[in-house]
Amino acid sequence: MYLEERRRLLLEQVRRLGRVDVATAAAELDVTTETVRKDLVHLERQGFVTRTHGGAIPVQRLGFEPVNAVRESVMNPEKLRIAAAAVAELPEEGAVLIDSGTTAALVPRFMSTDSHLRVVTNSLHIMNALAAFPNITLMHLGGVFRPVSQSTVGPWAVDALRELRIDVAFVGANGFSVDHGLTTSDQSEAECKRAIVKASRRSIALLDHSKIGAEYFHRFASPADIDGIVTDSGIDADLLEDLQETIDHVVIA
Repeated sequence: MYLEERRRLLLEQVRRLGRVDVATAAAELDVTTETVRKDLVHLERQGFVTRTHGGAIPVQRLGFEPVNAVRESVMNPEKLRIAAAAVAELPEEGAVLIDSGTTAALVPRFMSTDSHLRVVTNSLHIMNALAAFPNITLMHLGGVFRPVSQSTVGPWAVDALRELRIDVAFVGANGFSVDHGLTTSDQSEAECKRAIVKASRRSIALLDHSKIGAEYFHRFASPADIDGIVTDSGIDADLLEDLQETIDHVVIA
């Protein structure tokens, strides 16, 4: 097993179970406990976990989240597949909203330059990516700039969303569970995402499989509030079954 693959598996486990035990992980991965400890040191330096006695827990459980640059390096092949599949959910014309988030930021790569859409976003990445599309009317939500997500949030963004009617919105989240819905670790992000869902006729969540089953502090949408989820084929079979029983429209990329 390659080093990066092993670390990815450790990160998935700590997110899914809420902690990872060094001795157990070493036995499951057939490596020494010292190897697992070094992996966890690396993941801690990257901002994903906090080491504890005998293991580690997700840093998000403590109310923090990795910066955008760190999150962009995780699950990138899966996020690319999700973004490519998400484009099929876009209407031929009308108003769409692309939320901030590392998966949503990849959507413009797969959009046609001939698209005639009005695109609303609070993401600087989306603004930059779509600025050269000649037929797109691009609108940015105002608000307080949040460096960790490279997005704008706060009352200005929420007030603007109350006046809009969006045909399709792509929404990001830190986690989704069938019991609790879509969640994130920051209150201002949650308020903005809640307003996005309310403003949209169809809300599609773009979530890589590591986020399915995870729960974070702030809920912004229940399962009934969203119309679909696009995820990747790495999702656990049992979680996928629960997901398909809860959400009418599930796309596996």
